[in-house]
Amino acid sequence: MQVILLEKLANLGQLGDVVKVKDGYGRNFLIPQKKAKRATPANLAEFEAKRAELEKVQAEILAQAQARGEKINGVTVQIAQKAGVDGRLFGSVTTSDISEALKAQGLEVAKSEVRLPDGPLKQVGDFPVDLSLHTDVTASITVSVVAAA
Repeated sequence: MQVILLEKLANLGQLGDVVKVKDGYGRNFLIPQKKAKRATPANLAEFEAKRAELEKVQAEILAQAQARGEKINGVTVQIAQKAGVDGRLFGSVTTSDISEALKAQGLEVAKSEVRLPDGPLKQVGDFPVDLSLHTDVTASITVSVVAAA
C-alpha cells in the first residue's frame, strides 16, 4: 500500500514522503491515527495544497517538544519501592511509575514517552533513563530507586 506521510515517523520517512507499507500497518494504524493518507492522485493534489500548513503545524509541535525537553533534561526523580537486603526490589519500577513520579514533580510525561530498553528497573540505585518526546527530541533524566522503609 502506498501512503503519504502527514508527519515525520521514525524508521519510515519525513512529512510528505510517499512510502510503501504493509496493508495492515497502513489500514489499521497509520490512517486511523491520521499519520498518513492513501497515495491517490486526489490525495496527492490535496496534500500539496496543504503542505505549507502541515509543515507549520509540525514545526510548532517540534518547538513544543524542544521546550519540554529543555525543562525536563537533567531532572532527578526519586522512587521508593520495597526491597530486600541485597538491593533487589520486590516488584519493579516501570514506565508508568516513572511517569507518575514526574507528574508529581509537575512535569507532564506520558508513559509511552519513557524508554526502558532493558526492561523495568529491578535494583536499588541510580539509573539514566531517556524520554522520547518527539522523533527528533530526547531528554535524559536520572531515576533514583531507593528502598522503602
